Amino acid sequence: MPSLPPPPRAPLGHCVLDLLAHARDCLGESATATMPAERYVAAHLAALRAGAAVLAARTRAPRRRRSGPRDVWTVLTEVAPELGEWAAFFAAGADKRAAAEAGLARAVTAREADDLLRQAEAFLGTVIAVLGLPRQEALDPLVDLTAPLRAG
Repeated sequence: MPSLPPPPRAPLGHCVLDLLAHARDCLGESATATMPAERYVAAHLAALRAGAAVLAARTRAPRRRRSGPRDVWTVLTEVAPELGEWAAFFAAGADKRAAAEAGLARAVTAREADDLLRQAEAFLGTVIAVLGLPRQEALDPLVDLTAPLRAG
């Protein structure tokens, strides 16, 4: 029996596309930052925004609020279990990012910052694939990510 083509994906909202664009911008900031702490913070924020894009695409407003705030990485593991390892990886770096944001120059090394930048780039690529977007369109700063929304 022939397999059916996958159903067409629902169009992504502006919020999702904006978060992906911000994630891409943070990667650019990270790549050009001269201080390891700045590079690390920008890379971690890129990953955070990419994770938030998945949440924006896959969740609706809750009917009632749960007790206490929950971070993106915890919710991402519930909403997108296929990204659970990524969520755990970036959650583990949150304290280091906080230390770097607080101005502790020795909070991260150049190698840690470079490694996190590479991981954040890979994560953004994975998120783009999970959301069903072509990678080159989502990452090309000259491409208008909202064009599919206006066309359909």
